Amino acid sequence: MAIKMRNTRSLQFNMASMSDLVFLLLIFFMLTSTLVAPNAIKLLLPSSDSRTMAKQTVTVYLNDEFQMFLEETPVDTDGLHSGLLQYLANEEEGSVVLRADQTVPVQYIVNVIDVVNNINNMNQTRHKVILATQPQR
Repeated sequence: MAIKMRNTRSLQFNMASMSDLVFLLLIFFMLTSTLVAPNAIKLLLPSSDSRTMAKQTVTVYLNDEFQMFLEETPVDTDGLHSGLLQYLANEEEGSVVLRADQTVPVQYIVNVIDVVNNINNMNQTRHKVILATQPQR
C-alpha cells in the first residue's frame, strides 16, 4: 500500500489578488490626478498668512514679463475688458482671481482692478478682485 500525502502543494500562482490591487491603485491615481488643478502659466506668487476662499468666476494671470492672460488666453487691457465682460455677463456678483507674479509692479495689478471697476460701474454689478497668494513658509 502506497502512502500518499494529503496536503499536496499547488505550484500555480493565483493572480486574482494582484489584479485587484492593480485596479485599486489605478482608480486611486485617476481620482487624485483629477483633483490637482495644474496652472499652465508658471508664476511665483507673493506669500501671505491670510486665507480667503471664494468661488472664482474667472482667473487673470500676470507673469514676470508683464503679460496678461485671461484664463490661458493672452490679452491686452482692451481684450481683458471685453473678455471679462463675456465671462461676467450673467453674474451679479462674481470674483476675478488675480494671479500675479511677485515681481510684477503694482501698476499692472491696479490696471486689472480698474478694468473690473469699470465693468461694475457700467453694469451696476458687484464683482470683486482677489489677489492669489501662496502660504508663507
